[in-house]
Amino acid sequence: MHTTDLTETRTRIAAKLVGRERELELTLAAVAAGRDIVLEGPPGTSKTTMLRAITDEWGIPLLFVEGNADLTPAKLVGHHNPARVLREDYSADNFVAGPLVEAMQTGGFLYIEEFNRAPEDTLNTLLAAMADRSIAVPRVGSIAAQPTFRVIASMNPYDNMGTTRLSTSVHDRLNRLAIGYQDDDAERGIVTLRTDADGPLGRDLTVDAVALTRATREHPDVRQGSSVRGAIDCVLVGLQLAGLRGVRDAGDPGYPALVYDAMVVSLSGRIHLDEAAETTPERVLREIWEDRFILNPAAAAPG
Repeated sequence: MHTTDLTETRTRIAAKLVGRERELELTLAAVAAGRDIVLEGPPGTSKTTMLRAITDEWGIPLLFVEGNADLTPAKLVGHHNPARVLREDYSADNFVAGPLVEAMQTGGFLYIEEFNRAPEDTLNTLLAAMADRSIAVPRVGSIAAQPTFRVIASMNPYDNMGTTRLSTSVHDRLNRLAIGYQDDDAERGIVTLRTDADGPLGRDLTVDAVALTRATREHPDVRQGSSVRGAIDCVLVGLQLAGLRGVRDAGDPGYPALVYDAMVVSLSGRIHLDEAAETTPERVLREIWEDRFILNPAAAAPG
């Protein structure tokens, strides 16, 4: 892709994202160069949003695949329709394309989430597609990829349970970009954009929800904290609770309890405790809430 065209593409895509300028530029440069890439970072760090913006801009499909033990090579590549095979034969017309073949034929991005949870033989199936941009399918023939076909993988660095150690051959065919959580201002911007929370109550809820969510990532008993999705839900639930309880602003005596109840609902299922921790998600969230509203109330003061 021409440098001028790529610059214009970056500008248009960046207008659809909150922050992520550097990550967008690096990812866009890699895929524009014809490379496959693994995005390594926790959930909720705008990986999917960024990829969808790129594929929308290019007018190509974004095909999702979840990496897990059930992702066999046949599910990835495709299979022959059993009913038609019984009636007819193993012809190419009876082949049902899997997401890999569909992405190759349409020139789309094959996005494999939790890449390192897929079985090793399934990952090896991708090697030919990445190296040769074509694969051989029995009784169908060779399938060549369109020029815009890419393999995009994602991995969570905090989650090693049930994962597969990637081979050197797989690593050697993938570029890599580590994507961390965004800063406080960017996460507030994301929450505001996704919730349409306005007015004093909405703004205060956004500030508190983002601060509490970010605190889950630093608690010593938490292996992986919540993404910004937890803050988004905390604000949405909090606004509904405010309507039910008649809480109009952060100065209301019922506001701290409202925030606590909203965070328990929105964050307790999103934090993953350390295996050695003798506690519960609710206790951890209570500690985080007390730090903000009781031990350091100035941090949660309106305005």
